Amino acid sequence: QVQLVDSGGGLVQAGGSLRLSCAASGRAFSYHYMGWFRQAPGKEREFVARINWNGGTTYYADSVKGRFTISREYGRNMGYLQMNYLKPEDTALYYCAAGDVFGTKDYQYAFWGQGTQVTVSS
Repeated sequence: QVQLVDSGGGLVQAGGSLRLSCAASGRAFSYHYMGWFRQAPGKEREFVARINWNGGTTYYADSVKGRFTISREYGRNMGYLQMNYLKPEDTALYYCAAGDVFGTKDYQYAFWGQGTQVTVSS
């Protein structure tokens, strides 16, 4: 079992930055793929970024490519999403997730954080 706790969200002006953190418990986290997803009001949850178990391979949604960076600390069971040049359309509830499949669909991830709110003002 893996338990995930998201943190780091907040209110920021357009063009600003935030870093989200994902704290994992359970030794198995080190061997799982990790992803970040987000859900805006009235919209479906969407993929943001993913990273493989050792941090060597990453993949991003086109909407965040070049602005967001996903990373993880292998030995500390921590994951991060650095978000730069934030836009109002980035406003959403952000979730970290872990799973055995290196995918972009939410059903491919078995473990989820509780979510952290990011609000970007114009």
